[in-house]
Amino acid sequence: MKLNELKPAKGSRGSTRRLGRGVGSGRGMTAGRGTKGHNSRSGGGVRPGYEGGQMPIHRRLPKRGFTNIFSKKPAAVNVRDLNRFAAGSTVDEAAMLREGLVKKRQNGVKLLGHGEIDRSLTVIVHQTSRRAKEKIEAAGGSIEVV
Repeated sequence: MKLNELKPAKGSRGSTRRLGRGVGSGRGMTAGRGTKGHNSRSGGGVRPGYEGGQMPIHRRLPKRGFTNIFSKKPAAVNVRDLNRFAAGSTVDEAAMLREGLVKKRQNGVKLLGHGEIDRSLTVIVHQTSRRAKEKIEAAGGSIEVV
């Protein structure tokens, strides 16, 4: 049996009901919506979260925490990703953009220490972790924080 030979079980998939196609169809006139009322109208129905006038759950539950709308999140790059650069080269945000390590300019770049590096590079970033700095310097490279 191949993927293109798969079929649903016999009788498990009926044809969809075509609503509002004349009284003789059995689903004509009101098309199963009932008579009058908000749900019978086009565009009718309640908004998400509405509970019929009862205090909605998103208002009943207590709110906790705080989201700082001014927080700046840098793009994260791991040490192992820097192995694609030639030994002795200078790696900055523009070089990372060209290589596709950073998708778009954000609030700088933070270098993280995941993985290993086997070449000496001059890395210019906005933030760095302690382990990333140790690994770059152990490989004979240097880190510059701007």
